[in-house]
Amino acid sequence: MCHAVATRCPEVAQFDAQRFDNQAEGHSVLIAALKPLEVALVVMEATGGYETELACALQAAGLPVAVVNPRQARDFAKSMGRLAKTDAADARMLAEFAAVLLRRDDLARFLRPLADPQQQWLAALVTRRRQLLAMLLAERQRLQITPKALHPSIEAIIAAIQAQLDDIEGQMVGHVREHFAELDRLLQSASGIGPVASATLIAELPELGRLNRREIAALVGVAPMANDSGASRGRRRIQGGRFDVRRVLYMAALTASRRNPVIKAFYERLIAAGKCPKVALVACMRKLLIVLNAMVRTNKPWDNALHGA
Repeated sequence: MCHAVATRCPEVAQFDAQRFDNQAEGHSVLIAALKPLEVALVVMEATGGYETELACALQAAGLPVAVVNPRQARDFAKSMGRLAKTDAADARMLAEFAAVLLRRDDLARFLRPLADPQQQWLAALVTRRRQLLAMLLAERQRLQITPKALHPSIEAIIAAIQAQLDDIEGQMVGHVREHFAELDRLLQSASGIGPVASATLIAELPELGRLNRREIAALVGVAPMANDSGASRGRRRIQGGRFDVRRVLYMAALTASRRNPVIKAFYERLIAAGKCPKVALVACMRKLLIVLNAMVRTNKPWDNALHGA
């Protein structure tokens, strides 16, 4: 059994650690080394995108891949008393983590579907849009505290960023229309889901429609987690999951709580029951996600009569 960790130089944790370049040639060498072995699962940490090409290459070669949150991996290492952190130690720890995952009934939620080139490009566009928005916000905030004599300089940067943002959004919408039109129409049939939310879900949540309601909620990080001990009952909180997907869902749920009849009624019912607005909105995020998951699985658009139950 063999397991890998994707860093700038991925390492394989089987007996003695081995190092491979995180480029196409290195990926080919790694795959060739894994092929003769009975590989049950390849585990790697999410590393801000550095792992993507390797994960896709391994999946294309027929190897099952799980990309895990680095915090999950580190918490596992601490629970096993592994406090040292080196590439070789991390690779061996991930191998042990993989052995644990293989015994889980919900292993499927850790296995990310293979992203095709169209989905990878969409993910790159979504990421770039997010980066440009952060830059735009920073410059607008800077404008408020900068002497007026320097405003033309900042305004020129803002205009340039806005032009780039418009171009990226145009590419994003066009790419979705060309390659994911049916899925996009399905998602946008839900009031509250617009072009940006749809593109983000398509790019960054390929598991949509493949998992059950509990698994998809836990994957995104909108499932309430218990914090009980003995007779003490702690507050339920959401934690972990895919932050960028959750952020898009938050904005979608905010809109849906005002314009979507089903989500609006659900939100108002929670408020009437004494829930604070933030808790009610998170519940709306979870409901919206679960319905979208069911829609994609059944290939049926939003139905107020069906989802209002």
